[in-house]
Amino acid sequence: MLSTIADYTRITSNMSKSMTQVATEPDVSRETDYFLSHIGNVKTIDDFLGDYRLYSYAMKAYGLSDMTYAKAFMRKVLTEGVSDKDAFANKLSDSRYREFATAFNFAANGTNATSTTAATTGTATQYVTQTMEQNAGDQNEGLRLALYFTRKASSITNAYQILADKALTQVVQTALGWSSTVSSSDIDAQANMITKNINLTDFQDPTKVTKFVQRFAAMYDATQAQSDTSTNPALVLITGASTSSATMDTDMLTTLQNIKFNR
Repeated sequence: MLSTIADYTRITSNMSKSMTQVATEPDVSRETDYFLSHIGNVKTIDDFLGDYRLYSYAMKAYGLSDMTYAKAFMRKVLTEGVSDKDAFANKLSDSRYREFATAFNFAANGTNATSTTAATTGTATQYVTQTMEQNAGDQNEGLRLALYFTRKASSITNAYQILADKALTQVVQTALGWSSTVSSSDIDAQANMITKNINLTDFQDPTKVTKFVQRFAAMYDATQAQSDTSTNPALVLITGASTSSATMDTDMLTTLQNIKFNR
């Protein structure tokens, strides 16, 4: 059974319904109501960081929950904004900080920073999306990765953006049948490997993104199913290598062959 593919298809086939189901969960609805009814009262960075409930909601919305404690760091992100190419957020390899500083752009918008669509309903949508992905990960980490990659794919313009994001890197490595040990090689060599195997402009095409993610999902499930063997059977399928210890059922082989990602 390809649980990751099945779950991914179920969720993405009607994303609006999936998002609505998450948004109406009691905890999510309660926190979203609080955020939307109070964020407009925030006029300064101090106000923002001073209301933990608002601040932590926003941090989760942009995938930064693990940095909620780092208020001095986030203050610098918000204070410098994103207009200057030398701004702190623009120098960080992780694009989430630029996204956060863009949504809550105190540097450019001053006291009106929290009244923009990005800061209000945009952030609420991000929060629901993050929660949906988090819930998916609680059941199946492969599903969380698949949903995350689908969301981020259109923003990928070069290989270094993938390599700067552990989740994106894992999806690409898994989809291409690479061992995670590839990450120990030179960063430029890794980038070159990615651009040789993937036409990154394909990630602007939702249909091609879906096919790539389906391939990842099948490879992920194959790897999980065969974790007790010495060779990844999905890698055997792609490279043509042979092994007496690797086995895979016919349905798995057929699925992988049908969703090979072509440039």
